[in-house]
Amino acid sequence: MKFKTLAILTILPILFFAACDSKSDKNQKTTIINSAEKQFSLNTINNSQINISLNQDKIILKDINNKIVLLNFFTTWCPACKVEISNLVQIQEAYKNDIVVVGILLEEFKTNEEIIELLKSYNVNYTVTNSSEAFDLAKSLGGIKAIPTTFLIDKHGTFFQKYTGLVPNEMLEIDIKKLLEK
Repeated sequence: MKFKTLAILTILPILFFAACDSKSDKNQKTTIINSAEKQFSLNTINNSQINISLNQDKIILKDINNKIVLLNFFTTWCPACKVEISNLVQIQEAYKNDIVVVGILLEEFKTNEEIIELLKSYNVNYTVTNSSEAFDLAKSLGGIKAIPTTFLIDKHGTFFQKYTGLVPNEMLEIDIKKLLEK
């Protein structure tokens, strides 16, 4: 009996901090599917829109100029995603003049009110989308194999890094500082 309890207590934290999928690829190269320009208009939970343009190896958020962009694909039911929300709040606050964090919900049938209620407990200070077009965007970025998945994009719209699974703040900060020095 003690062995079962010990085994469960050992495995549970590992599962909690693992991505919500068994595959992890921290340095996976991102390829935009099809080289033709694609436009996406994602509704936010605050009833505005984020317009995203994909073209070859660029991802451009319209109306956001000269800032680093973190696109975070997540769900509300994923434990690692919830941990990462807190990390992204810290990143957005620490680099508010240099970075834009956008949470992209990959879930259907969630109302904006439900999402807002969940995010209140995390004091979310960044934009979050709730749009069926998020699935098309994810597909155009080569698909999302696990959640959370985060894309770090430089000030010119060039992909810098793709993270699959929970990303430590220290790792994000190292990469953000590299981009700020460019």
